[in-house]
Amino acid sequence: MTPPPAKRDLVSLADIASDLPSLLERAARLKSERHRGVRRPTLAGKNLAMVFEKPSTRTRISFEVAMTDLGGHALYLSSRDLQLSRGETIADTARVLSRFVDGLTYRAFHHADLAELARAASVPVINALDDLEHPCQTVADLLTMHERWRGRFRGHRLAWVGDGNNVLHSLLLGAAAVGLDVTAATPVGFDPRADIVAKARELARASRARIELTHDPGEAARGADALYTDVWVSMGDEGEAEAREKAFERFRIDSALVALAAPEAFVLHDLPAHRGQEITNEVLDGPRAAVWDQAENRLHAQKAILELLLRPRSARARGR
Repeated sequence: MTPPPAKRDLVSLADIASDLPSLLERAARLKSERHRGVRRPTLAGKNLAMVFEKPSTRTRISFEVAMTDLGGHALYLSSRDLQLSRGETIADTARVLSRFVDGLTYRAFHHADLAELARAASVPVINALDDLEHPCQTVADLLTMHERWRGRFRGHRLAWVGDGNNVLHSLLLGAAAVGLDVTAATPVGFDPRADIVAKARELARASRARIELTHDPGEAARGADALYTDVWVSMGDEGEAEAREKAFERFRIDSALVALAAPEAFVLHDLPAHRGQEITNEVLDGPRAAVWDQAENRLHAQKAILELLLRPRSARARGR
């Protein structure tokens, strides 16, 4: 009897680094088909459990719609409604859910909890955001840039302006994997984690990408082909709001910063935005903003990720 194939998880963007080129092509194809009214039930009969500890708009809705479009079913589970809230361990929860569903997504406060769920689950686990990474967001980000640059990352440079947070961590790994140069400008004391930067630079050596860090937003923005920012105060950091707003005052994407970028540069934000803090209204609502395409692309990126992890390899090879 042939043993079942080993399950794959998406805990870190690095877990799918080698798959990114084909994943982006698949996401682009799925987007084109959906816009033409085509639905392919490639995950018919598959069930996805989505455990959420944090609020969500784009992540939750894109996963639910993605599973429906692909012929499967998504089940939203607030951690407050599970026995997790009464002391059942994450590992025990993972073991039980694995008996019911074909895959799990987990939006967690702590990366250690996500890693524990992945270790205990016998079905694929997808990181729907934790305090270390946000890999699904990065796939959508890369898809947006892939569209704008007609599939070519080499020769382009992305400027990050803001916190050295979970979104930046996944972005550094993803950009390095596809050969996209990145200059990340963060305030002193808010740098990305050194181990993530080291891993990104390891990936960048193979793709010949450049990963650079600075504390000067102007240096990062000058000549960049795209600018990216995120909120100054992430979920879980509310107690540091006043100190963060002071530290990040210079790290705002406004018209003056955009003017330093390349003439055709566009602006990204993973949303929700705190208008007037990390980005001004005139930029977010202006012609340079690609944020609404970026938000839509969460759906198409999620579809490609779900197919990669939940669909048998033989079926993917047949293109069904």
